[in-house]
Amino acid sequence: MIIDIHGHYTTAPSQLGAWRDLQIAFANGQGEAPDPAALHISDDDIRETIEANQLKLMNERGSDLTIFSPRASFMAHHIGDLAVSQTWARICNDLVARVSELFPDRFIMGAMLPQSPGEDPATSLPELVRAVEELGAVEINLNPDPSGGLWTAPALTDRSWYPIYEKLVEYEIPAMIHVSTSCKPQFHTTGDHYLGADTTAFMQLLKGDLFRDFPDLKFVIPHGGGAVPYHWGRFRGLAMALGKPELEDHLLNNVFFDTCVYHQPGINLLTEVIPTENILFASEMIGAVRDIDPRTGHYFDDTKRYVDATPNLTDAERELVFEGNARRVYPRLDRALTAQGK
Repeated sequence: MIIDIHGHYTTAPSQLGAWRDLQIAFANGQGEAPDPAALHISDDDIRETIEANQLKLMNERGSDLTIFSPRASFMAHHIGDLAVSQTWARICNDLVARVSELFPDRFIMGAMLPQSPGEDPATSLPELVRAVEELGAVEINLNPDPSGGLWTAPALTDRSWYPIYEKLVEYEIPAMIHVSTSCKPQFHTTGDHYLGADTTAFMQLLKGDLFRDFPDLKFVIPHGGGAVPYHWGRFRGLAMALGKPELEDHLLNNVFFDTCVYHQPGINLLTEVIPTENILFASEMIGAVRDIDPRTGHYFDDTKRYVDATPNLTDAERELVFEGNARRVYPRLDRALTAQGK
């Protein structure tokens, strides 16, 4: 199978954005809070947006299954208070769950959390539990910076995050470390903010000893790990300076990277530097980069082509990247596929 572990509902029906605009206005002191019951999205609305977009491209590119979560840039945890985030997370999670129900062979749910700046991470537990136990989520997106670029949250190694980690280990689901929209205009959301956050998350983990307390916890750092593979020597040297073990022993039993890297040299670097067992196939489709590369004639985010073409993987290693690693890192996904006879 070709399992894409990183997809977002970026093509959700326009009604969702219109409802969110009303909620944002309310959060800014303008008007009343919109009623979630007033948001009407039909199954046909969902089918139309998926069949003409994600599903069409999956079929064209040969991808079998996508772990599908709410649009990351729409999480925007810095907008409003905890109640606003709780309502918004519930709506978005319910919507992606409907996608997986309508297309059970092609999509499986990942969830967002109702994080809010300054709030105890434990406030996200009820929605995490609901998403897994009622909606069938096999991963969550965990925002290390709910403030939207101000970085006011404690590092991921801080004990305040432990209630989330305890539940992730209990449920056997990984967290994708994924920020959302930047509230600072000098940062481009899907450019420097996303990639900088990926790098920051890795460095936070390097400085700490989180996995001594949670040896079974799994994190996925998206977008190829930001700057991490390119600067692997720097991080190895910093680990030595900080008295940490080699990165393979310190982090790579627990930290994984996806293939959302949009050119062949980038995938070649990733697959040369990072052990194959720590690489998960992903495209982020339809996401940050949606155009066709004029140099190749193919979409930038058609990452399967790069994985197929890299000389750094054997056929057996490619199978791990495309399927085997995902089934190992996402046990609930593996069990769901096994139940389908796959």
